Amino acid sequence: MSTPPMTPPKKLTSQSIVALKQGAQKIVAITAYDYTFAKLVDELVDIVLVGDSLGMVIQGDCNTLSVTLEDVIYHCRAVSRAISHAHLVADMPFMTYQTGAGDAIRNAGRLLASGKAEAVKLEGGVAVCKIVEQMVQFGIPVMGHVGLTPQSVHAFGGYKIQGRDERARNSILQDAIALEEAGVYAMVLEGMPTELAKAITERISVPTIGIGAGVFCDGQVLVSQDLLGMSPDFQPRFVKKYANFAETVKSAVGQFAEEVRSGMFPDEQHSF
Repeated sequence: MSTPPMTPPKKLTSQSIVALKQGAQKIVAITAYDYTFAKLVDELVDIVLVGDSLGMVIQGDCNTLSVTLEDVIYHCRAVSRAISHAHLVADMPFMTYQTGAGDAIRNAGRLLASGKAEAVKLEGGVAVCKIVEQMVQFGIPVMGHVGLTPQSVHAFGGYKIQGRDERARNSILQDAIALEEAGVYAMVLEGMPTELAKAITERISVPTIGIGAGVFCDGQVLVSQDLLGMSPDFQPRFVKKYANFAETVKSAVGQFAEEVRSGMFPDEQHSF
């Protein structure tokens, strides 16, 4: 008896992500920056994020501030060619939206039109709400990001957990509420105490996606290179390494080098 063909998973949209908050299953998000990797993870996750984290894990910088709009468009376009199921989100780089709604709409439009993204993510709370509201009015799905916002690394004095005292907690909560009112469809909560993330998740109607924000968020996101163990020296508390690709790559390349130098490769099997 033949097995019926599997039905391809449904393409997820911003509205699909909103609906997931009411479900029993958590939202799964991961970063991707190229076609090959995006193809591998597309059907396994709900959201693929082309993050400005590429400045660190792809370009080797110490923060995300030097990433340009052209950088994100390039990587997003490559990833988009592999995506048939997951919802594709692009980060808006530093200073592509903070200068006003006109710039934000224009730059987000390029990410959707040229980068083939399906939504954009930007950092900030109350300060960017008027900009977010106008973007949403122009039909651009916007994901928010509060707490530890990496583009504010210099203002924070480093990558430090935010919201530890009552005043800071209240400020972040108000940021989240303001973003919801401005029209974001989802929100990343980064680098904050578990109880603050829980309070935000319970207070707002849109899904929360945590990174270093505890168990109570509606979903979780990690940078792919981090969860795959590709950076041995990078081990923040919030990252769980599900593989040790650093050693796997070193072993494979080392074996290749040894076989080339010894004349073992290519052999007859790998020749024409």
